[in-house]
Amino acid sequence: MIFVLCFNARSVKYETHLLTTVQEIRERGFVVIADVISPAVVASLLAELQGLLLNGSRQAGLRNVFQVSPLSRSLAHSETLQSLIRLILGSEVKCVRGLYFDKRREANWKVSWHQDLTIAVKQKSEVPGYGPWSRKAGVMHVQPPADVLQRMVSLRLHLDEANEKNGALFVLPGSHRFGKLNPSAIENFKHKIPPEVCAVSRGGVMLMRPLLVHSSSVVSAPTHRRVLHVEYASGELGGGLEWDSV
Repeated sequence: MIFVLCFNARSVKYETHLLTTVQEIRERGFVVIADVISPAVVASLLAELQGLLLNGSRQAGLRNVFQVSPLSRSLAHSETLQSLIRLILGSEVKCVRGLYFDKRREANWKVSWHQDLTIAVKQKSEVPGYGPWSRKAGVMHVQPPADVLQRMVSLRLHLDEANEKNGALFVLPGSHRFGKLNPSAIENFKHKIPPEVCAVSRGGVMLMRPLLVHSSSVVSAPTHRRVLHVEYASGELGGGLEWDSV
């Protein structure tokens, strides 16, 4: 069963919520937190992002979203979101990538079980332990060593309610603790760990470790599943490589 927190600074249980967030991430690799962003902020963000899509951007979403969406960039750097990240990564964190997804019947896709193994960097440099390399939407990407991924947290801000019918993530709790997994190892974990669906309310967030094994199904309901996906990291990269931070 997924543990859902209500993030409300006025609650007398606030400190307990914060401690539970850290514990859930450490043990299970993810946590769902309700009511992080107000309906007004969600509406403003949707208006900006959907306007960008209608103006000719990729209809399934946007890469490098912070370059074109000032509101999403401001939100990613806000105290509201970064205070959650600092609970897990410490005081020195940076925002290193932003993506926007709009999954719906007209832009529908299935994602098989996997880990998020790729990061965005400013330039390519052949450094031991980093590779393979790729270029996505003009930005260099590379797979780093596992210890880099272990210093990262992804924050998925949900702009619609996400459930099993409209593409919510399925996860294998605790799978992040075993490092990088090859396809056969992921297949084995699928049979050992019962998957859980990560239902998230509108304005809520899901925090997850990149090495958590996860998947998502196609949308079967005629509704959007719009998500602002923000990646945060602590520490520097090896060999002079630099995060593509914003």
